[in-house]
Amino acid sequence: MPGLDRLGRRLLFAFDPETAHGLSIAALKSGGAAALCPRPPIDTRLAVRIAGLDFPNPLGMAAGYDKNAEVPDALLGLGFGFSEVGTLTPKPQAGNPKPRIFRLTEDDAVINRMGFNNDGHERALLRLKARIGRQGIAGVNIGANKDSADRIADYRLGVERFAAVASYLAINISSPNTPGLRDLQSRDSLAELLATVIDARDAEAAKTGSPAPLFLKIAPDLSEAELDSIAEEVLARKIEGVIVSNTTLSRSGLRSIHASETGGLSGRPLFARSTAVLARMRRRLGPDVALIGVGGVDSAETAMEKIRAGADLVQLYTGMIYGGPTLPGRIVRGLADIARREGVSTIGDLRDSSLARWEAASID
Repeated sequence: MPGLDRLGRRLLFAFDPETAHGLSIAALKSGGAAALCPRPPIDTRLAVRIAGLDFPNPLGMAAGYDKNAEVPDALLGLGFGFSEVGTLTPKPQAGNPKPRIFRLTEDDAVINRMGFNNDGHERALLRLKARIGRQGIAGVNIGANKDSADRIADYRLGVERFAAVASYLAINISSPNTPGLRDLQSRDSLAELLATVIDARDAEAAKTGSPAPLFLKIAPDLSEAELDSIAEEVLARKIEGVIVSNTTLSRSGLRSIHASETGGLSGRPLFARSTAVLARMRRRLGPDVALIGVGGVDSAETAMEKIRAGADLVQLYTGMIYGGPTLPGRIVRGLADIARREGVSTIGDLRDSSLARWEAASID
Protein backbone atom coordinates (compact mmCIF):
# COMPACT_ATOMS: atom_id res chain seq x y z
CA MET A 1 0.00 0.00 0.00
CA PRO A 2 1.45 3.40 -0.97
CA GLY A 3 2.30 5.89 1.79
CA LEU A 4 -0.63 8.16 0.92
CA ASP A 5 -3.06 5.29 1.39
CA ARG A 6 -1.46 4.18 4.65
CA LEU A 7 -1.72 7.72 6.01
CA GLY A 8 -5.32 8.09 4.84
CA ARG A 9 -6.29 4.77 6.35
CA ARG A 10 -4.67 5.66 9.68
CA LEU A 11 -6.53 8.95 9.79
CA LEU A 12 -9.92 7.57 8.77
CA PHE A 13 -9.66 4.52 11.03
CA ALA A 14 -9.32 6.89 13.97
CA PHE A 15 -13.03 7.61 13.46
CA ASP A 16 -16.02 5.30 13.59
CA PRO A 17 -16.82 3.84 10.15
CA GLU A 18 -19.81 6.03 9.38
CA THR A 19 -18.00 9.25 10.30
CA ALA A 20 -15.02 8.13 8.22
CA HIS A 21 -17.31 7.54 5.27
CA GLY A 22 -18.68 11.07 5.53
CA LEU A 23 -15.16 12.47 5.68
CA SER A 24 -14.18 10.58 2.53
CA ILE A 25 -17.20 11.99 0.68
CA ALA A 26 -16.22 15.48 1.84
CA ALA A 27 -12.66 14.94 0.60
CA LEU A 28 -13.94 13.95 -2.83
CA LYS A 29 -16.25 16.96 -2.94
CA SER A 30 -13.32 19.27 -2.18
CA GLY A 31 -11.32 17.95 -5.12
CA GLY A 32 -8.31 17.22 -2.94
CA ALA A 33 -8.52 13.44 -3.24
CA ALA A 34 -8.48 13.49 -7.04
CA ALA A 35 -5.52 15.88 -7.05
CA LEU A 36 -3.53 13.42 -4.95
CA CYS A 37 -4.64 10.39 -6.98
CA PRO A 38 -4.03 11.12 -10.66
CA ARG A 39 -6.22 9.24 -13.11
CA PRO A 40 -4.40 6.36 -14.84
CA PRO A 41 -3.72 6.75 -18.56
CA ILE A 42 -6.38 5.51 -20.95
CA ASP A 43 -5.55 2.09 -22.37
CA THR A 44 -7.76 1.00 -25.25
CA ARG A 45 -7.24 -2.65 -24.30
CA LEU A 46 -9.37 -2.04 -21.21
CA ALA A 47 -12.36 -0.57 -23.07
CA VAL A 48 -15.58 -2.57 -22.69
CA ARG A 49 -18.82 -2.16 -24.63
CA ILE A 50 -21.92 -3.73 -23.09
CA ALA A 51 -25.62 -2.88 -23.12
CA GLY A 52 -24.95 -0.13 -25.64
CA LEU A 53 -22.55 1.66 -23.28
CA ASP A 54 -18.84 2.32 -23.78
CA PHE A 55 -16.80 1.90 -20.60
CA PRO A 56 -13.20 3.21 -20.70
CA ASN A 57 -12.17 0.45 -18.32
CA PRO A 58 -14.04 -2.34 -16.51
CA LEU A 59 -13.65 -1.09 -12.92
CA GLY A 60 -16.56 0.61 -11.18
CA MET A 61 -17.50 1.90 -7.75
CA ALA A 62 -20.36 -0.17 -6.39
CA ALA A 63 -23.57 1.24 -4.96
CA GLY A 64 -23.57 2.01 -1.25
CA TYR A 65 -20.67 4.46 -1.24
CA ASP A 66 -22.15 7.47 -3.04
CA LYS A 67 -25.65 6.95 -1.68
CA ASN A 68 -26.98 10.38 -2.59
CA ALA A 69 -25.28 11.01 -5.95
CA GLU A 70 -22.92 13.57 -4.45
CA VAL A 71 -19.60 12.57 -6.04
CA PRO A 72 -20.01 10.40 -9.17
CA ASP A 73 -17.64 12.56 -11.22
CA ALA A 74 -15.05 12.78 -8.45
CA LEU A 75 -15.02 8.98 -8.32
CA LEU A 76 -14.47 8.81 -12.06
CA GLY A 77 -11.54 11.14 -11.47
CA LEU A 78 -9.88 8.49 -9.28
CA GLY A 79 -9.68 6.17 -12.27
CA PHE A 80 -12.96 4.28 -12.11
CA GLY A 81 -14.46 3.46 -15.50
CA PHE A 82 -17.94 4.02 -14.08
CA SER A 83 -19.71 4.77 -10.81
CA GLU A 84 -23.03 3.65 -9.40
CA VAL A 85 -24.97 5.90 -7.02
CA GLY A 86 -27.59 4.89 -4.49
CA THR A 87 -29.39 2.87 -3.33
CA LEU A 88 -32.10 5.53 -3.72
CA THR A 89 -35.63 5.16 -2.37
CA PRO A 90 -38.64 7.34 -3.22
CA LYS A 91 -38.85 8.93 0.22
CA PRO A 92 -35.87 9.91 2.37
CA GLN A 93 -35.19 7.43 5.14
CA ALA A 94 -32.82 7.37 8.07
CA GLY A 95 -32.00 3.68 7.86
CA ASN A 96 -31.39 1.38 10.79
CA PRO A 97 -30.21 2.50 14.25
CA LYS A 98 -26.51 3.20 14.80
CA PRO A 99 -23.98 1.67 15.11
CA ARG A 100 -24.63 -0.08 11.82
CA ILE A 101 -21.19 -0.43 10.16
CA PHE A 102 -18.42 -2.60 11.59
CA ARG A 103 -14.86 -2.95 10.34
CA LEU A 104 -13.54 -6.50 10.50
CA THR A 105 -9.91 -5.49 10.11
CA GLU A 106 -8.51 -8.99 10.68
CA ASP A 107 -10.60 -10.16 7.73
CA ASP A 108 -10.35 -7.09 5.42
CA ALA A 109 -14.13 -7.04 5.60
CA VAL A 110 -17.10 -4.95 6.68
CA ILE A 111 -20.50 -5.84 8.09
CA ASN A 112 -23.20 -3.26 7.52
CA ARG A 113 -26.88 -3.03 8.34
CA MET A 114 -27.44 0.47 6.98
CA GLY A 115 -30.98 -0.10 5.72
CA PHE A 116 -31.03 2.07 2.58
CA ASN A 117 -30.33 5.33 4.41
CA ASN A 118 -30.54 8.08 1.79
CA ASP A 119 -31.99 11.51 1.04
CA GLY A 120 -34.65 10.18 -1.32
CA HIS A 121 -35.30 10.60 -5.03
CA GLU A 122 -35.82 14.34 -5.27
CA ARG A 123 -32.46 15.57 -3.96
CA ALA A 124 -30.48 12.99 -5.89
CA LEU A 125 -32.41 13.76 -9.06
CA LEU A 126 -31.44 17.42 -8.85
CA ARG A 127 -27.76 16.47 -8.57
CA LEU A 128 -27.95 14.06 -11.49
CA LYS A 129 -29.76 16.58 -13.67
CA ALA A 130 -26.92 19.02 -12.98
CA ARG A 131 -24.40 16.61 -14.53
CA ILE A 132 -26.32 16.10 -17.79
CA GLY A 133 -23.92 16.59 -20.66
CA ARG A 134 -20.83 15.54 -18.71
CA GLN A 135 -18.72 12.63 -19.86
CA GLY A 136 -18.58 9.44 -17.82
CA ILE A 137 -20.91 6.59 -16.97
CA ALA A 138 -22.98 6.92 -13.79
CA GLY A 139 -25.54 4.25 -13.02
CA VAL A 140 -28.39 4.69 -10.55
CA ASN A 141 -29.24 1.95 -8.07
CA ILE A 142 -32.88 2.04 -6.98
CA GLY A 143 -34.73 0.38 -4.11
CA ALA A 144 -37.90 0.46 -2.05
CA ASN A 145 -38.72 2.23 1.19
CA LYS A 146 -38.83 0.00 4.25
CA ASP A 147 -42.39 1.10 5.09
CA SER A 148 -43.68 1.04 1.52
CA ALA A 149 -47.15 -0.39 0.98
CA ASP A 150 -46.19 -1.36 -2.58
CA ARG A 151 -42.51 -2.03 -3.12
CA ILE A 152 -42.85 -2.85 -6.79
CA ALA A 153 -44.47 0.57 -7.28
CA ASP A 154 -41.40 2.11 -5.63
CA TYR A 155 -39.18 0.50 -8.26
CA ARG A 156 -41.44 1.71 -11.03
CA LEU A 157 -41.21 5.24 -9.67
CA GLY A 158 -37.42 4.94 -9.50
CA VAL A 159 -37.27 3.99 -13.17
CA GLU A 160 -39.63 6.80 -14.15
CA ARG A 161 -37.63 9.41 -12.27
CA PHE A 162 -34.08 8.38 -13.15
CA ALA A 163 -34.30 6.80 -16.62
CA ALA A 164 -33.48 10.08 -18.33
CA VAL A 165 -30.43 10.90 -16.18
CA ALA A 166 -28.93 7.45 -15.52
CA SER A 167 -26.43 5.71 -17.78
CA TYR A 168 -28.08 2.51 -16.53
CA LEU A 169 -30.51 1.52 -13.78
CA ALA A 170 -29.67 -1.13 -11.19
CA ILE A 171 -32.67 -2.85 -9.62
CA ASN A 172 -31.55 -3.74 -6.10
CA ILE A 173 -33.63 -6.53 -4.60
CA SER A 174 -30.78 -8.19 -2.75
CA SER A 175 -29.96 -6.12 0.33
CA PRO A 176 -30.33 -8.19 3.51
CA ASN A 177 -30.99 -5.09 5.60
CA THR A 178 -34.56 -4.29 4.50
CA PRO A 179 -36.86 -7.00 5.86
CA GLY A 180 -38.54 -8.99 3.10
CA LEU A 181 -36.70 -7.29 0.24
CA ARG A 182 -34.92 -10.44 -0.88
CA ASP A 183 -38.31 -12.12 -1.30
CA LEU A 184 -38.55 -10.19 -4.57
CA GLN A 185 -35.98 -12.64 -5.94
CA SER A 186 -38.60 -15.42 -5.86
CA ARG A 187 -39.94 -16.43 -9.28
CA ASP A 188 -43.45 -14.95 -9.19
CA SER A 189 -42.41 -11.71 -7.49
CA LEU A 190 -39.45 -11.28 -9.81
CA ALA A 191 -41.60 -11.80 -12.89
CA GLU A 192 -43.99 -9.07 -11.73
CA LEU A 193 -41.15 -6.73 -10.81
CA LEU A 194 -39.29 -7.13 -14.10
CA ALA A 195 -42.46 -6.70 -16.14
CA THR A 196 -43.18 -3.49 -14.24
CA VAL A 197 -39.74 -1.91 -14.54
CA ILE A 198 -39.42 -2.85 -18.20
CA ASP A 199 -42.79 -1.25 -18.92
CA ALA A 200 -41.71 1.91 -17.07
CA ARG A 201 -38.34 2.00 -18.82
CA ASP A 202 -39.91 1.57 -22.26
CA ALA A 203 -42.46 4.32 -21.55
CA GLU A 204 -39.64 6.70 -20.60
CA ALA A 205 -37.61 5.67 -23.65
CA ALA A 206 -40.54 6.63 -25.87
CA LYS A 207 -40.16 10.19 -24.55
CA THR A 208 -36.36 10.43 -24.75
CA GLY A 209 -35.51 8.00 -27.54
CA SER A 210 -32.78 6.48 -25.36
CA PRO A 211 -33.69 3.42 -23.26
CA ALA A 212 -31.67 3.06 -20.07
CA PRO A 213 -30.24 -0.47 -19.68
CA LEU A 214 -31.61 -2.43 -16.72
CA PHE A 215 -29.31 -4.46 -14.48
CA LEU A 216 -30.67 -6.73 -11.74
CA LYS A 217 -28.60 -6.94 -8.54
CA ILE A 218 -28.85 -10.32 -6.80
CA ALA A 219 -27.66 -11.89 -3.54
CA PRO A 220 -24.82 -14.40 -3.21
CA ASP A 221 -26.84 -16.65 -0.89
CA LEU A 222 -29.16 -18.18 -3.50
CA SER A 223 -29.79 -21.87 -4.09
CA GLU A 224 -29.18 -23.52 -7.46
CA ALA A 225 -32.95 -23.60 -8.04
CA GLU A 226 -33.22 -19.89 -7.25
CA LEU A 227 -30.38 -19.12 -9.67
CA ASP A 228 -32.22 -21.16 -12.30
CA SER A 229 -35.44 -19.19 -11.91
CA ILE A 230 -33.68 -15.80 -11.89
CA ALA A 231 -31.74 -16.67 -15.03
CA GLU A 232 -34.89 -17.86 -16.77
CA GLU A 233 -36.71 -14.62 -15.96
CA VAL A 234 -33.76 -12.45 -17.02
CA LEU A 235 -33.57 -14.25 -20.36
CA ALA A 236 -37.31 -14.26 -20.91
CA ARG A 237 -37.64 -10.53 -20.13
CA LYS A 238 -34.43 -9.60 -21.99
CA ILE A 239 -32.95 -7.67 -19.07
CA GLU A 240 -29.62 -6.25 -20.18
CA GLY A 241 -27.53 -7.43 -17.26
CA VAL A 242 -27.10 -8.88 -13.78
CA ILE A 243 -24.92 -7.62 -10.93
CA VAL A 244 -23.43 -10.48 -8.89
CA SER A 245 -23.52 -9.90 -5.98
CA ASN A 246 -24.66 -7.97 -2.96
CA THR A 247 -23.40 -8.71 0.56
CA THR A 248 -23.71 -12.13 2.18
CA LEU A 249 -25.24 -13.42 5.40
CA SER A 250 -22.53 -16.09 5.59
CA ARG A 251 -19.93 -15.78 8.36
CA SER A 252 -17.67 -18.64 7.30
CA GLY A 253 -14.04 -18.37 8.40
CA LEU A 254 -14.17 -14.94 10.05
CA ARG A 255 -11.76 -14.03 12.86
CA SER A 256 -12.94 -10.58 13.95
CA ILE A 257 -14.73 -9.92 17.22
CA HIS A 258 -17.46 -8.28 15.12
CA ALA A 259 -18.20 -11.45 13.15
CA SER A 260 -21.49 -12.03 14.99
CA GLU A 261 -22.95 -8.63 14.12
CA THR A 262 -26.10 -8.80 12.02
CA GLY A 263 -26.08 -7.38 8.51
CA GLY A 264 -24.43 -8.01 5.18
CA LEU A 265 -20.79 -9.03 4.97
CA SER A 266 -18.59 -7.52 2.24
CA GLY A 267 -14.89 -7.53 1.46
CA ARG A 268 -12.29 -10.23 1.00
CA PRO A 269 -14.26 -13.12 2.58
CA LEU A 270 -17.02 -12.60 -0.01
CA PHE A 271 -14.70 -13.08 -2.99
CA ALA A 272 -14.90 -16.84 -3.46
CA ARG A 273 -18.65 -17.13 -2.86
CA SER A 274 -19.58 -14.21 -5.12
CA THR A 275 -17.22 -15.34 -7.88
CA ALA A 276 -18.62 -18.88 -7.86
CA VAL A 277 -22.17 -17.49 -8.12
CA LEU A 278 -21.00 -15.20 -10.92
CA ALA A 279 -19.69 -18.17 -12.92
CA ARG A 280 -22.90 -20.11 -12.34
CA MET A 281 -24.92 -17.19 -13.66
CA ARG A 282 -22.68 -16.80 -16.70
CA ARG A 283 -23.25 -20.44 -17.57
CA ARG A 284 -26.99 -20.05 -17.16
CA LEU A 285 -27.27 -16.74 -19.04
CA GLY A 286 -24.95 -17.51 -21.93
CA PRO A 287 -22.38 -15.19 -23.50
CA ASP A 288 -24.50 -12.17 -24.37
CA VAL A 289 -26.08 -10.96 -21.12
CA ALA A 290 -23.89 -8.40 -19.35
CA LEU A 291 -22.52 -9.44 -15.96
CA ILE A 292 -20.95 -7.19 -13.34
CA GLY A 293 -18.87 -9.01 -10.72
CA VAL A 294 -18.82 -7.58 -7.20
CA GLY A 295 -17.45 -8.92 -3.94
CA GLY A 296 -13.91 -9.02 -2.60
CA VAL A 297 -12.23 -7.06 -5.38
CA ASP A 298 -9.15 -5.42 -3.88
CA SER A 299 -6.42 -5.80 -6.53
CA ALA A 300 -5.87 -6.14 -10.25
CA GLU A 301 -5.56 -9.90 -9.72
CA THR A 302 -8.95 -10.26 -8.01
CA ALA A 303 -10.57 -7.98 -10.59
CA MET A 304 -9.05 -10.08 -13.37
CA GLU A 305 -10.28 -13.29 -11.75
CA LYS A 306 -13.84 -11.95 -11.80
CA ILE A 307 -13.43 -11.34 -15.53
CA ARG A 308 -12.00 -14.82 -16.05
CA ALA A 309 -15.03 -16.19 -14.18
CA GLY A 310 -17.46 -14.48 -16.53
CA ALA A 311 -17.71 -10.78 -15.64
CA ASP A 312 -17.72 -8.06 -18.27
CA LEU A 313 -17.24 -5.40 -15.59
CA VAL A 314 -16.26 -5.45 -11.92
CA GLN A 315 -17.07 -3.21 -8.96
CA LEU A 316 -15.54 -2.61 -5.56
CA TYR A 317 -16.30 -0.67 -2.39
CA THR A 318 -14.92 -2.37 0.72
CA GLY A 319 -11.59 -2.88 -1.02
CA MET A 320 -11.09 0.89 -1.12
CA ILE A 321 -11.79 1.20 2.61
CA TYR A 322 -8.70 -0.93 3.22
CA GLY A 323 -6.72 -0.08 0.08
CA GLY A 324 -7.14 3.69 0.01
CA PRO A 325 -8.01 6.24 -2.71
CA THR A 326 -5.17 5.27 -5.05
CA LEU A 327 -6.51 1.70 -5.30
CA PRO A 328 -8.69 2.30 -8.41
CA GLY A 329 -5.74 3.67 -10.36
CA ARG A 330 -3.52 0.83 -9.22
CA ILE A 331 -6.08 -1.76 -10.29
CA VAL A 332 -6.61 -0.15 -13.70
CA ARG A 333 -2.86 0.01 -14.33
CA GLY A 334 -2.53 -3.59 -13.17
CA LEU A 335 -5.26 -4.75 -15.55
CA ALA A 336 -3.46 -3.02 -18.39
CA ASP A 337 -0.27 -4.85 -17.41
CA ILE A 338 -2.14 -8.18 -17.44
CA ALA A 339 -3.59 -7.47 -20.88
CA ARG A 340 -0.09 -6.63 -22.10
CA ARG A 341 1.44 -9.81 -20.66
CA GLU A 342 -1.35 -11.96 -22.05
CA GLY A 343 -0.96 -10.39 -25.47
CA VAL A 344 -4.65 -9.62 -25.93
CA SER A 345 -6.08 -6.69 -27.82
CA THR A 346 -8.95 -6.31 -25.37
CA ILE A 347 -9.41 -7.40 -21.76
CA GLY A 348 -12.69 -9.01 -22.80
CA ASP A 349 -10.73 -11.69 -24.65
CA LEU A 350 -9.88 -13.16 -21.24
CA ARG A 351 -13.49 -13.35 -20.09
CA ASP A 352 -14.65 -16.88 -19.21
CA SER A 353 -11.14 -18.33 -19.30
CA SER A 354 -11.61 -19.70 -15.75
CA LEU A 355 -15.36 -20.17 -16.02
CA ALA A 356 -15.39 -23.94 -15.63
CA ARG A 357 -13.14 -23.86 -12.55
CA TRP A 358 -15.22 -21.23 -10.78
CA GLU A 359 -18.50 -22.85 -11.78
CA ALA A 360 -17.34 -26.06 -10.10
CA ALA A 361 -16.15 -24.30 -6.93
CA SER A 362 -17.99 -25.13 -3.74
CA ILE A 363 -19.84 -22.41 -1.84
CA ASP A 364 -19.55 -22.58 1.95
